[in-house]
Amino acid sequence: MVTTGELWATLGSVMASVMFVSAIFKQYFPYQLWGYVEKYSQKLFRILYPYIEITFHEFSGDRLKRSEAFSAIQNYLSTTASLHATRFKADVVKDRQSIVLSMDDRQEVTDEFKGIKVWWVLRKNIPKTQSFSFYPATDEKRYYRLTFHKSHRELITGPYVNHVLAGGKAITVRNRQRKLYSNNPSKNWHFWRSTKWSHVFFEHPATFDTLAMETKKKEEIKKDLKKFSEGKEYYEKIGKAWKRGYLLYGPPGTGKSTMIAAMANFLNYDVYDLELTTVQDNSELRSLLIDTSSKSILVIEDIDCSLDLTGQREKKKEKDEDKEEKNPIEKKEKEDGESKKSKVTLSGLLNFIDGLWSACGAERIIVFTTNYVDKLDPALIRRGRMDKHIEMSYCCFEAFKMLAKNYLDIDSHELYAEIEIMLAETNMTPADVAENLMPKCDEDDTETCVKNLIEALKAAKEEAIKKAEEEARLKAEEATKKAEEEVRSKAEKEEKEKHAKENETSSSSAKENGSIANGNENTSN
Repeated sequence: MVTTGELWATLGSVMASVMFVSAIFKQYFPYQLWGYVEKYSQKLFRILYPYIEITFHEFSGDRLKRSEAFSAIQNYLSTTASLHATRFKADVVKDRQSIVLSMDDRQEVTDEFKGIKVWWVLRKNIPKTQSFSFYPATDEKRYYRLTFHKSHRELITGPYVNHVLAGGKAITVRNRQRKLYSNNPSKNWHFWRSTKWSHVFFEHPATFDTLAMETKKKEEIKKDLKKFSEGKEYYEKIGKAWKRGYLLYGPPGTGKSTMIAAMANFLNYDVYDLELTTVQDNSELRSLLIDTSSKSILVIEDIDCSLDLTGQREKKKEKDEDKEEKNPIEKKEKEDGESKKSKVTLSGLLNFIDGLWSACGAERIIVFTTNYVDKLDPALIRRGRMDKHIEMSYCCFEAFKMLAKNYLDIDSHELYAEIEIMLAETNMTPADVAENLMPKCDEDDTETCVKNLIEALKAAKEEAIKKAEEEARLKAEEATKKAEEEVRSKAEKEEKEKHAKENETSSSSAKENGSIANGNENTSN
């Protein structure tokens, strides 16, 4: 009887012999003959091996975008892997209250569909050229391999694959943990992280119920958001990319960032905070857009301060180039500084939000915020790009009542009437109102906080009056100064005209005297 050791020894000898013969065949026989051998050996293998394999790669389109099929399969197998796999990867989801286990690399999991058994395995392609580095190789590509008997081809490639994708997407929605993304500098895109966006869990508590704004305006925004989120078929019917732009504008402290958080919580969307100053050029801007997911809000805050997008940068650069650079060190430093500046143009940004590249992805909201809407190029905020303009203004009485409910848990107070009058006369942001309503110590009760707000409103009113008086005084002084300059300019002009007239008269007299003298001289001759 053959022992296990002898069996393995025989198998090893056979494999070594096959490898030796294969090497000799490749070395001494023409490659055309080797091609025929390889072709027919594969046919023989397919006849003897009755299984079909399908691979689902993690990235598609030259690694520009992560495959949705790969993500869906990963989530679907997270339920099956916990029953069969022996090595797992753990992830915390759903407000950090639960843990999801997924299969680790090179693990095989068995699944069954209508009595048919299939096998899943997670693998990755290792680069052929190995080199020492502090970072893992960036070209490693993971993929899932599905194996099944060829007699079940139609059932597995159709209903089963659709079942897996639908189940994975349902698990994604159920375990969805919203995230706040920030774009990484492009110099870090090719290191071990190899990602364009880094993220943290999005845990901002703001909602429309706690937002300090008129109820009518909040309801209008909520209806608009809901209509957008349910409008997939409508956008397809009208032939428009499934996206919508919102422009939030108003003074600092009026709740623009809080509005974005409330929108994300209302729609259950991720938030991508795009910092334009770290984007080198339009090509990087497009790459960042492609790498965002659907059901997301892309935010560019204070866009009027992010970049000079009005064309003035080019004019300034041309003007500076006309000046002679006398110091070569300063010239070099200036050139280095220019090379580090973002080269994102207005045209690139417009194409980003409303061009062909804006259709890469769906169910996406783009939000711009600004303190000074007049500074923005009209082409940037026109309808179709920024579809809805929302003014975030100073605190009104209705917004104050919401803040009082949030901070002091009161619906009414005897001083509300006085506060309503003062809010109508004084500009104060919701942030300042909230700060005055917030108790600073255990001794601060409702009465104290309300009175603090009244005192702050009085101080703000007095300051506004002083500021208005100062502006009026400066304006009067400027008008007086301008009038004095006009009088002085007029007097100087009259003086110049007088001197010119006198000089003209003197010149005429001199000419007449010269003519008389010449006449007398001719007479004497």
